[in-house]
Amino acid sequence: MSTTEAAPSVADDALALSSAHISPGLVAKLEAAKTAARVVATANADLKNRALQAVADAVRAEAPRIVAANDLDLAAGRENGLSDGLQDRLRLDTARLDGLAKATELIASLTDPVGEALRGRTLPNGLQLTQVRVPFGVVGAIYEARPNVTIDIAALALKSGNVAVLRGGSAAENTNRVLVDVLQEALASVGLPRETVQTIDEFGRQGATELMRARGYVDVLIPRGSSQLIDAVVRESKVPVIETGAGVVHVFLDESADEQWSIDIVSNAKVQRPSVCNALETLLVHEAAAPRLLPLVLSALRAQGVTLHADEATRAIFPDAVPATDDDWATEYMSLDLSVKVVSGIDEAMAHIDRYSTHHTESIITNDLRNTERFLAEVDSAVVMVNASTRFTDGGEFGFGAEVGISTQKLHARGPMGLPELTSSKWIVRGSGQVRG
Repeated sequence: MSTTEAAPSVADDALALSSAHISPGLVAKLEAAKTAARVVATANADLKNRALQAVADAVRAEAPRIVAANDLDLAAGRENGLSDGLQDRLRLDTARLDGLAKATELIASLTDPVGEALRGRTLPNGLQLTQVRVPFGVVGAIYEARPNVTIDIAALALKSGNVAVLRGGSAAENTNRVLVDVLQEALASVGLPRETVQTIDEFGRQGATELMRARGYVDVLIPRGSSQLIDAVVRESKVPVIETGAGVVHVFLDESADEQWSIDIVSNAKVQRPSVCNALETLLVHEAAAPRLLPLVLSALRAQGVTLHADEATRAIFPDAVPATDDDWATEYMSLDLSVKVVSGIDEAMAHIDRYSTHHTESIITNDLRNTERFLAEVDSAVVMVNASTRFTDGGEFGFGAEVGISTQKLHARGPMGLPELTSSKWIVRGSGQVRG
């Protein structure tokens, strides 16, 4: 080695080891992503906002092309027996695309988190310390049959100074190919690298496996989809993972629950869009309120086509239900199915939630202040509600514009993840010649 050659670093060795397990084509994409990340991390808010507006405009302008590609995926899904719930998640029509464009514009209007000072102080020796938000760098995402995530993650990643490497799954491959092309053209139109958003769908399932091994290229990986997908990524990934969770979501009707609120909230939580992760899957009802509430609430659900899977106590009051099995309590139906159980009170309700919940969202319907505070304090889920539909657990509804996912873990982020959750931090230290004694 000549004196002018740099010695290989530990990071170089790690990348070499990582790339040995990744196909050359994917390595090329990941290296391009790292290069783009350095550009996007230093882009100012005005440039990023112009890029987001270009994305929103392009999504609207290219809606016919996107819908045509989506129709191909939907037709293939029907032929392959894709469930009604997954077909609903897969579907993009003009109205949904306009909603994605509006969400992108809302993200553009939000405060840029990059560079935000989180805390700081001046030490007695005069050193000035400031902790500031910085982008992660390269954000990977693995998801299934939900092409809206392609736009959501791309927009949030861009505004937070990150690049996105996306594996969207075979069910939405035609749609995602067109969406990424639309995104890249919009980014290039304002001078940002096309590689700010990339798809690796062409590498198939092996590409998803290799993305999980791409430590050193990918800074964080976010899975969205079935519990099986999420569990596989958490278990196998060598890249740090932010775990988003399946939604075995509960509503508890307390003894003092208002009748109309119970009907409206439970119906909305179950029926409005049953295929999504914040939809209600298990209804728990206080035994003292069951004779009063169950006929009203369950009749409203049956009238909307809901199949009820109920315990014996519920079926004694409302016979138009099928017997529940032990598996029902742990099932995320993603369909017009609902498990129903009568419980002795708030303690049994919380015990049931503790056993079967995926720690996503739980809600209590009550007029009892003591039970309200107990439920809020003792239920260990990412979002806990009082007298509100679980369908509000959503980045858009929370004012984030969109969401990367709903984190059910406890490290770094929890609940709907918006712009701040796609940043890390670093410490800036400004001195004037200080040395440590």
